[in-house]
Amino acid sequence: MQRLIFTLVLAAAPPLGGIAIAQDAAVQDPALKPVAQATSPGNIVSVALYTDNDGRVDYTVTRNGKPILDRSRLGFLFTDQRKLERNLTFVSAKMRDSDSSWDQPWGEWKTIRNHFRELTVRFRETSGAKRTMDVVFRLYDDGVGFRYEFDENSGIGTANIADELTEFAFTRGGTAWWKPAFLWNREEYLYDKTPLSAVGNADTPITIKLDDGTHVALHEAALVDYSGMAVSRTQGNTLRAALTPGAGRPKVTRSGAWHTPWRTLIIADDAAGIYMSHLMLNLNEPNKLGDVSWFKPGKFVGVWWNMIKGDWSWARGPKHGATTANVKKYIDFAAANGIHDVLVEGWNVGWDGDWFGNGNEMDFAQPTADFDADALAAYGKSKGVRLIGHHETGGAASHYENQFDKAFKFAADHGEMVVKTGYVTDAGQIERVDADGTRYREWHEGQWMSNHFVRVALAAAKYRVAFDSHEPIKGTGLQRTYPNWVAREGSRGMEYNAWGAKNPPEHEANLVFTRMLEGPMDFTPGVLSLTGQSGSAIMSTEAKQLALYVVLYSPVVMAADTPENYAQHMDAFQFIKDVPTDWEETRVLNGEVGDYVTIARRVRGGQDWYLGAVGDEQARTLQVKLDFLDPRTRYVAQIYRDGADADYRTDKRHSIVIERKDVSAGDTLTLALAPGGGQAIRFVAMKKKK
Repeated sequence: MQRLIFTLVLAAAPPLGGIAIAQDAAVQDPALKPVAQATSPGNIVSVALYTDNDGRVDYTVTRNGKPILDRSRLGFLFTDQRKLERNLTFVSAKMRDSDSSWDQPWGEWKTIRNHFRELTVRFRETSGAKRTMDVVFRLYDDGVGFRYEFDENSGIGTANIADELTEFAFTRGGTAWWKPAFLWNREEYLYDKTPLSAVGNADTPITIKLDDGTHVALHEAALVDYSGMAVSRTQGNTLRAALTPGAGRPKVTRSGAWHTPWRTLIIADDAAGIYMSHLMLNLNEPNKLGDVSWFKPGKFVGVWWNMIKGDWSWARGPKHGATTANVKKYIDFAAANGIHDVLVEGWNVGWDGDWFGNGNEMDFAQPTADFDADALAAYGKSKGVRLIGHHETGGAASHYENQFDKAFKFAADHGEMVVKTGYVTDAGQIERVDADGTRYREWHEGQWMSNHFVRVALAAAKYRVAFDSHEPIKGTGLQRTYPNWVAREGSRGMEYNAWGAKNPPEHEANLVFTRMLEGPMDFTPGVLSLTGQSGSAIMSTEAKQLALYVVLYSPVVMAADTPENYAQHMDAFQFIKDVPTDWEETRVLNGEVGDYVTIARRVRGGQDWYLGAVGDEQARTLQVKLDFLDPRTRYVAQIYRDGADADYRTDKRHSIVIERKDVSAGDTLTLALAPGGGQAIRFVAMKKKK
């Protein structure tokens, strides 16, 4: 086992807490010697902590001996007491090792190993209130997470936090993929690709390819009762935490014993390595809900795409989409194709008039007169199909909380296993109403909303209902703690392809190595018609739409096109019918951020594998070894690939070849991706080799 080494430089001081005092006479300046350091279990990732001559605390991160972060500052700014940054001295350090495994009730991997070394270091001010601050690091072989912890005797009292002083000072330049923070459209922006030194205010995750090729994903885990963290560049290659504002002066208020979310750095040789990390999930608390076997992953169709295109309306009237007759047609289509759920939007009272940012008329237990909820629930049940209700708050989050019991009881009474929630309003415009009637405006990723979503999870779980949140707070691995929080949006999804400013071909290859590091995304793929409003062309081939079911993970995934459109593409639709949404294991076979990616997944509890590959605007040829297959088994590969003339820029974007081939683990496949293209493969296990 790797020995943990602590060093302490204090003139004429006795050993503290069993930590040996450094005796290196060559060290003249205590600020150059770490006060504590630790290395991950496999001796790959290391951290060291320092104090300088002014009592400021810094930390560094290295990987395989290469520096990743130079000395990076730690500390806090408060609104009502002096900052916690200067005049700090090392007090003590302790370490523990942990190695365990746990099973996900659903996910991309069934079993996850949680192997880490934890280092806790305490600092105390040398003057004034002599406040204390603990910094806890968990070191994994694929990265590190750290957080601040304060006990009830820290001297902080009620912490009204103006901001963190947490820095990430990268030792070298690189290329960063990021989207802007604190703008009106929440997290729904395309990713910028810039030098690290050109990053502005960026949401996390932010993914960086350093100049030596090392890949780093900077994010946070276990965001509870705290404000979401963005980052802002200060100078050079240094980023600093920037907390999301709240309705009042402090961005966060905490008291008693408390801690921050984990600040996380996933570090790998390549893009594939950062996706394969389990660090963020492991830094979250275990399942608090108990048995959630009542939730079954699966696919759904929806009364949705016609509204997104403007052909139908959410509001009542001649174009109303959520009518009993329309929903019955979707139930029939779902039942005929082995799809077990139908999403319905606009089914309830409250959609008439201006509901954007003004959802106080929404009633989540009152259907419109032309939507017979009881009859549709019974009709669906007779065909083995459930409804998915939509709870669009229009940003009126307190109004939604006041309806939790009746809303989730209504869902449960009508056989709904999942509801889709929404918070459509501009950033900073969530409506919070306190018990005294005072109204405030909050940010989607502020402290109040982080607590709101936990309240949603608990209220829904009471009625054995899961939820898929749109316009959400970012994903930080809380699906481990609250496994009824099964998906979220949180980026530009398929809906943008209905409108004028469509997603470019590299968008999905960006998402895999940025947004998808947060967890499941309800991207709503599968628009095989490849058309948006007024017949406008989507920048994708037909085969790529199929590949997205493997590449962009969610346990609840939509077949987003209409039954009428699918009827024109039933040969390709077969893959959508076949592909599962729950996996035993996942492997990223290759990839470059924003260029291409190939992912293979094995179905939960079975032997069949599925492969998805997507590219960008360039034609690409990828070689893929099939060594992930069971070497004792023969497989039939059911291949859905771009035709030789496929191209997202022409009327040949529908060109697709569907073929079968016998394969085994020793084979290599050549994947030819058209511009804007992709490939989807189902590997059907046949029989064991002799």
